[in-house]
Amino acid sequence: MTSLDIAEVVRRTGVPASTLRYYEERGLIASTGRRGLRRQFDSSVLEQLALISLGRTAGFSLDDIVLVFGPQGELRVDRVLLTGKADELDRTITQMTTVRDGLRHAAACPAPSHAECPSFRRILLGAMAGEIDVTGAVSGPK
Repeated sequence: MTSLDIAEVVRRTGVPASTLRYYEERGLIASTGRRGLRRQFDSSVLEQLALISLGRTAGFSLDDIVLVFGPQGELRVDRVLLTGKADELDRTITQMTTVRDGLRHAAACPAPSHAECPSFRRILLGAMAGEIDVTGAVSGPK
């Protein structure tokens, strides 16, 4: 086991010392002791921090991420939680793709104004009536 002091963990990961202390308070990581005033960590903390970063990027809360680590820092995978998050990401990707496509259409639309664009009008009227789903398709009255 290689021991790293907090400054080395900060240098290797770019995670501020204040965040490392906060993660330790929350039970996401654990120091192995102190050398002088500096916290010491097992080198496995680098992998734990990478998993925390991936979880945050995927939109997991720290409360969710805490559940992924067991009492000794071992990884516990909740497949239902992961599947739910993947489904949520699919919905977000669909929504963002629709927004991107709408922006591209607005930028290239040959209509004299967006108020005259049939595609824009359809989306606007559908949104006003609450009939637009995340894909931008008119779905009928709710």
